[in-house]
Amino acid sequence: MLFQNKKLSYSRRRSRGFTLIELLIVMVILGLLASLVGPRLFGQLDSSKIKAARTQIEMVGAALDTYRLDMSQYPSTEQGIRALSDKPADAAEALKWRGPYLKKRVDKDPWGNSYVYKAPGEKADYELSSLGADGKEGGSGDNTDIHSWE
Repeated sequence: MLFQNKKLSYSRRRSRGFTLIELLIVMVILGLLASLVGPRLFGQLDSSKIKAARTQIEMVGAALDTYRLDMSQYPSTEQGIRALSDKPADAAEALKWRGPYLKKRVDKDPWGNSYVYKAPGEKADYELSSLGADGKEGGSGDNTDIHSWE
């Protein structure tokens, strides 16, 4: 009978929940996992922004080519890539314009900086660039410049 009471009292304690030591052990394990996985996830975030910028530049490049087919020239530097979304004010130009050439307006790169557009360009008919995370020319890693002519 004494043995049954000890067994009953042990099972009652176990059904109440976790002990403080068990909770601390679980928290330490979760902390170790977060410290191992966290840096890898943030590294993937940086490379995904670079891939997104390259994809956006290619998409805008295709829209610029379609614009050129309709309008017989690329938008000027002053018009910029907004010409892909905004109908020209000039009546003669407005008749040729068959836009918008993009489903969504693309003004900013994945880091929130404006794309740099120049037409005519020095290296190609037009030059479209993202200056990376720092928004300045040059750089490496996340600050790498991404160009349409590369």
